[in-house]
Amino acid sequence: MTNDLRYEHVSMQFDSRAGRVQALQAFDFAIRQSEFLVIVGPSGCGKSTLLQVTAGLQKPTTGRVLLGGETVDTPGPEKAIVFQHFSLFPWKSVQGNIEFGLRINGIPPAERRQSIAHYMRLIGLDGFEDHYPRQLSGGMQQRVALARSFVLKPRILLMDEPFAALDAQNRQLMQEELVRIWQTQRPTVLFITHSVEEAVFLADRIIVMTRRPGRIKEVIDIADIIDGDHWRSHSYDETIRRPAFQDLRARVWDLVKNEIEPRH
Repeated sequence: MTNDLRYEHVSMQFDSRAGRVQALQAFDFAIRQSEFLVIVGPSGCGKSTLLQVTAGLQKPTTGRVLLGGETVDTPGPEKAIVFQHFSLFPWKSVQGNIEFGLRINGIPPAERRQSIAHYMRLIGLDGFEDHYPRQLSGGMQQRVALARSFVLKPRILLMDEPFAALDAQNRQLMQEELVRIWQTQRPTVLFITHSVEEAVFLADRIIVMTRRPGRIKEVIDIADIIDGDHWRSHSYDETIRRPAFQDLRARVWDLVKNEIEPRH
């Protein structure tokens, strides 16, 4: 069973008060197994729509998404989602939030306890088992959201601007933590962000999308630039000082900026 994703002529239309909206148009692409793919683009270009289609939460107007060669048409535990606003259950403790997916998928209690203990340690939540979301900082809440996703051992991890609500310091720390945790399991990742720096730091490849209707404008392969040792394996502070990182950041920003600026 492979974890590669393939998009075959995926398009999405919505009906609105202003008429029909073409959110995505002819999206054709393949994401390799265990690849960390990041998508950037202007607001409204269909990034989140693509993620929801990938999760099976929406059915594309045309085309299909395939996971390991099988059509995606419903949500499931093999496709874990991490949102910007954490989406934790406020009435459940940290342990209860992490356990939720395991429970509804019928994992036996002893196995649930073992998995929860492992991911609590891995993600730095030891000692917070009985805390509730309101008692946690934003960074700690996002750790709980990550633990809740990774504990399911998903085939693909879908991340919709997961660190956008964090302050700059916590955002940087969580980027480094995500890399550390992801490397222990290496699910295929589809990560959406508005931050060019975040995209350049995390990605194996970056897709830059056009303004609506969302299409692929350019695909940038980080491996072609860094020649082997991925800079995400080093600290963020060290990485952003590299000339190659800054050059790529400027290149990606120019591509995105061109889609934001008015066209005459």
